[in-house]
Amino acid sequence: MVVTLAVLLGLFLGLPVALLVGRAVVGGSLAVALGSAAVIDALILSLITTAISLAITIVVATPLAHVLARRRFRGASLVEALVDLPIVLPPSVAGLALLLTLGRRGVIGEPLAELGIAIPFTTIAVIIAQVFVAAPFFIRAARAGFQTVDRDLEDAARVDGASERQLTWAITIPLAAPALVAGIVMTWARALGEFGATIMFAGNVAGRTQTLPLVVYGEFQAGDVDASVAAAAILVLAAFGVLVAVRGLRWGRALDTRSANPAV
Repeated sequence: MVVTLAVLLGLFLGLPVALLVGRAVVGGSLAVALGSAAVIDALILSLITTAISLAITIVVATPLAHVLARRRFRGASLVEALVDLPIVLPPSVAGLALLLTLGRRGVIGEPLAELGIAIPFTTIAVIIAQVFVAAPFFIRAARAGFQTVDRDLEDAARVDGASERQLTWAITIPLAAPALVAGIVMTWARALGEFGATIMFAGNVAGRTQTLPLVVYGEFQAGDVDASVAAAAILVLAAFGVLVAVRGLRWGRALDTRSANPAV
């Protein structure tokens, strides 16, 4: 019974994606899409913006995750709830919230506009939307990773004279690395697939804000289903390739650990 349910669930999750990629490959639309300037530009923009948003997330969110994991303070539950809120918000609501905050008439956007700084409907807006919706995934994973690090090891390193920086890079981060890597992958995947907040806050401007998910939507709206399927297949293959590579890296590390310690 359990095996049957597992197989059914596997088919439910995998079959639609497999059919999508299969149609793009067999029908030849994937090859056509890979030769399309619009698709290539959108793919490049997606890769560049997600790389930047991921870097920003890691730099900004890691300290916050460490604080939430190690320190209890008044209002910590409220901060955690605010961090998790973008996960449950509809992406369109997230985009509207960003527009009201950073738009030309927004609380922050209006003063910036008076200084000649316009954020909405620019590439910067794409990056901000990606960070807003994807950062909570990294914070949750990093927080869980830091919580699993044995504090006795950190205290022993302090007794041995290790500085806080040495302790962080030599003990805390390596021990929390599996969770951090998982958070990085989930964050990147969420940013790559971001659609709702992007189209609300950054628009769908070819060459500037049109990421690959927006190409999928635009082609479908235009009635070119094959082009939409092909662009979607590129997204699927890119995300799947990264996930497989990361899991392969983790398996490789696990094998290296067992080889170094046969008793494991």
